[in-house]
Amino acid sequence: MNRPRRSSDWGFPRWRGYGGAREAVTVRLCDRHGCEERGDCPAPKAPNSPDRWYFCQAHAAEYNQKWDYFEGLDKAERESRTKAEQRDNSGFAEAQHYGWAASGDGSRSADEMRALELLGLEADADINAIKKSFRERAKLVHPDVRPGDAEAAKRFQALSLAYEVLKAAEERREWRG
Repeated sequence: MNRPRRSSDWGFPRWRGYGGAREAVTVRLCDRHGCEERGDCPAPKAPNSPDRWYFCQAHAAEYNQKWDYFEGLDKAERESRTKAEQRDNSGFAEAQHYGWAASGDGSRSADEMRALELLGLEADADINAIKKSFRERAKLVHPDVRPGDAEAAKRFQALSLAYEVLKAAEERREWRG
């Protein structure tokens, strides 16, 4: 009579290393030719197609860089899909009021980023740096300093608007926090 063999995992001490009984795991490689990385980032092969490529993170970013999500859709379909995405992603925008983030880490709006660019500042600039940059640049193009210069007046208005946008954003952050 054949008796089943007892495994060497019984008792103490274990006669085999921990994890030695794990089976081999199937890993899908990146679909990019020549890449040996793990391909765990799906990307559509064609617009509105269920077929997917599986890339590593670097190649998925490269593939999606110029991807047009709305290619091949008519105007009504584009609008409905845009509304659906805005509805689905609105929780992220609503969560902004909790103030989980600080300036310079993606919490600035596009208007704030344009204003910072106009003032020649980085995304993590604080209110004191904003004031300093505004004053320095405004002194050069102020209408009292350059009377009759329409271009300087336009530049001054743009700087003033940029400063107001950043000041209002800072006040909102202080009010929330």
